[in-house]
Amino acid sequence: MKSFTETFIRRPVLATVVNLVIIIAGLQAVKSLNIRQFPKNEDTTISITTVYVGADAELVRGFITTPLEQAIAEADGIEYIESTSSQGVSNINVRLKLNYDGNKALAEISAKIDRIRNDLPPSAEVPAINLGAGSREIAAAYLSFKSDILEDNEVTDYLVRIVQPRLSAIEGVQRAEVMGAGTFAARIWLKPDRMAAFNISPTQVQQAIAANNVLAAPGNTKGSLISVNLTANTDMRSIEEFRRLVIKQDGNAILRLEDIADVVLGSEHYDMEVRHSGNSATFMAIYVLPNANALDVLGAVVKEMEALQKDLPAGMEASVNYDSTDYIRNALKEVITTLTETLIIVVLVIFLFLGSLRSVLVPVVAIPVSLIGAVFLMQVFGFSINLLTLLAIVLSVGLVVDDAIVVVENVDRNLHKGKSPLEAAILGVKELVRPIIAMTITLAAVYAPIGFQGGLTGSLFREFAFTLTGAVLISGVVALTLSPVMSAALLKSSDKDRWLKRFVNRRFDEVKRVYSRVLNATLASRPFVYVVWLILALLTYPLF
Repeated sequence: MKSFTETFIRRPVLATVVNLVIIIAGLQAVKSLNIRQFPKNEDTTISITTVYVGADAELVRGFITTPLEQAIAEADGIEYIESTSSQGVSNINVRLKLNYDGNKALAEISAKIDRIRNDLPPSAEVPAINLGAGSREIAAAYLSFKSDILEDNEVTDYLVRIVQPRLSAIEGVQRAEVMGAGTFAARIWLKPDRMAAFNISPTQVQQAIAANNVLAAPGNTKGSLISVNLTANTDMRSIEEFRRLVIKQDGNAILRLEDIADVVLGSEHYDMEVRHSGNSATFMAIYVLPNANALDVLGAVVKEMEALQKDLPAGMEASVNYDSTDYIRNALKEVITTLTETLIIVVLVIFLFLGSLRSVLVPVVAIPVSLIGAVFLMQVFGFSINLLTLLAIVLSVGLVVDDAIVVVENVDRNLHKGKSPLEAAILGVKELVRPIIAMTITLAAVYAPIGFQGGLTGSLFREFAFTLTGAVLISGVVALTLSPVMSAALLKSSDKDRWLKRFVNRRFDEVKRVYSRVLNATLASRPFVYVVWLILALLTYPLF
C-alpha cells in the first residue's frame, strides 16, 4: 500500500512547497510579533484616589478610606485590597483575581462607590478611579529635564504645554506622566501675628478668596438686529490681583491680602522633590500600552527626544535617564547567542555520530524550518517574543532534530542493504511513519500540560509550553515531508567506505550488542519487571 510519505518522496516539489509555506509563514510572523520582557499577564489593579484637602491621615482613614473599603469589598473578583491614608489623600488599590474581566470589575466598583458617595464628607473630592495592568504599573522609561536658569514650575509648565503632548501622541504610548511637577499656583502664606492684630481668621480669608475668584458665565443678550455674548472678569489672573484682594473693609479702612500674608507665584505641591545626579530635576515617566512593542515605542520616544533637544529653552537639559528596553535587548542578545551556540553544538554532535557531511545536512535544515514554523504558531496563538518563548526555542533545538536524525539513520540502514537511494528513502520512512508520529505526540504530551496550569505559573509558562510543543509538532511534519526527500537526494551508498563513518558504526555496533544483551535479559525476567513497575506506580502517590 502506498503511504502518504511516498507521495512527497516521488514529488519533491510538493515537499519543498509545503516547507516553503512554513518558512514564509514563520518569517512574516517574526516581523509582526510584539517583543516583551515577559508574557502578558491578565492581572488588573483598580486604584481609587480621593482628595480631602486639609484633613489629617486619621481623619482621611475614618471618613474616606474605611467607608470606601467596606463598599468596594462587596464587589466580585477581588483578590485583595490595600490602602494608604495620608495628609489630605486616600489611596485604595484593588487587586483583581488573575484573568478576571477588569472592565466588569471597574463598573461594579464604580457603582458601589456611587452608592455611598453622599456618606463621604461634602468637602471631599469625587473619588478618581483608574484601571491599570499589573499589581504595580511600572514605567518603561524615565526622562529627566533640568535647568540651572528656570525654576521647577517653569520647567513643568514647558513640559505640560510642549513635551507631554508630543510624547503622548507617539503610537503605543499609554501616557506620559510628569513626576516632581511644580505646577504654577498662587501660594498664600498667612502671617498669624498680623491676622491676630486685625482680628482676621483663616476662614474669613478663604471665604474672601472663594467669593472673588470664581468663573462666571453671564450668558448673552439678543435684540432684533444684534446678539451679544456677555463676559465677566470674576476671577483673578495675576499675583498682583491676589495681593490687592480686599479681605475686610471698615468705613474707609481697607484690609488687603498682602497686609496679612505673603503672596507669591509658586508650585501646587512642595511635598515631592526629584533629583538627578544630585541636582533638582523634573522627570517624565513613559508608560507603554500592554499590546505595544516596547522596543519600537521607546525607539520612537528616543527619536522624538532628539527632535525636542533642538527646541529646548536656553539652560534646559533633557536626557533619557532610564530605559527598560536596555535589559530586554541585552537579554535577547544573550538568548540569540545561546541559540547560536546550541545550533553549532548540535550540528557538531550530529556530524560526529553520523560521520558524513551529507547526512548532517538533513537535520541541519530541519532545525531552522521547525523553529521558524514554531514562530508562526506563536502568532496564531497570540503570543509574543519574550524571554520564556525564546527559552522554549532554545530548548526545542535538541528536540526538533530527533525525528530528522531517525529518518536519516533508517534510510542509511536500508542503503547498506543494497537499496537505491529512492527505494531506501521510501522503505525507510514507511517503516517510521507510526514511530515518528508517536514520538511527536509523546514529546508534545510532556510539555503541553504545563500550559494548562492555573494561577500565575500557568499564566507565565503557557507561552513557553505551547511554543515548545508547537516546535515539536512542526518537526514531525518536516521529518515526514522534507527529510525523506533530502535523504533520497543526498545519501549515497559510497558513504559507508569513509573512515569516520566506519569508526562511528563500529562504536554503535558495540553499544547495540551490549544493549541487546540487557534487553534480552529484561524480557526474560518479565515478572520481576512488572513487580518493579507496580511498586513505582504505587509510590507516585506518597511521593507526590
